[in-house]
Amino acid sequence: MSTLGIIVAMREELDVVLARLQDTRTHQRAGMTFHCGNYLGKPVVAVVCGVGKVNAATCTQLLISEFSVNRLINIGIAGGLGPGIVPGDIVIADTLVQHDMDLQALGLPPGQLFRLDTFDFPADPALFQLALDAARHIQNHQVHVGRIVTGDQFIACQQKTQWLTQTFGALACEMESAAIAQVCYLNALPFVCIRSISDNANQGAHMDFDTFLPIAVNNASALLHAMVPAC
Repeated sequence: MSTLGIIVAMREELDVVLARLQDTRTHQRAGMTFHCGNYLGKPVVAVVCGVGKVNAATCTQLLISEFSVNRLINIGIAGGLGPGIVPGDIVIADTLVQHDMDLQALGLPPGQLFRLDTFDFPADPALFQLALDAARHIQNHQVHVGRIVTGDQFIACQQKTQWLTQTFGALACEMESAAIAQVCYLNALPFVCIRSISDNANQGAHMDFDTFLPIAVNNASALLHAMVPAC
């Protein structure tokens, strides 16, 4: 039977998954705890990868190589960038880019990885559609579709948010998803990344983050709960 990988960046995001996980077994790899079990009758492996691209990439490859997942959902929180995107909203990524990859000195545009045959990493069409269908269960908040950008930075600067929007057309920014997407791309593994907005990535981002984190986590988990039965 196929196994779904669920990868999150923070413990708060995992707790809502573990609350519904049954027949749980845990395994330790690279300082991470992988929770294997059944989620709504589906075999899953759920894990906190930790913050940042190296943690995310390491965790994703372990899910693939050690736990044989054959598709992956990344849920979590992000900073909102696009106009009209507010805390509590959902962004479903159609493509992902690493915004802090900078090889402009070699003639490459910002975000382009060296000698890779793609600029961005598109979500799997089938999982993407499942996410869109599940988004109908989200109430009181908007669901947006567009690019999410990733970098090893917590963005809390208006000048930086404007650059991310103008350069990449990004709707949200965070610190893991594009690294997860790159590893899935290299392994030809279907994936989708879904982020709930916890803050607007500007000077007040740290204050928004603390206030809206619980709302964002609950919205992301509601969407996951609606998706899994169809995976």
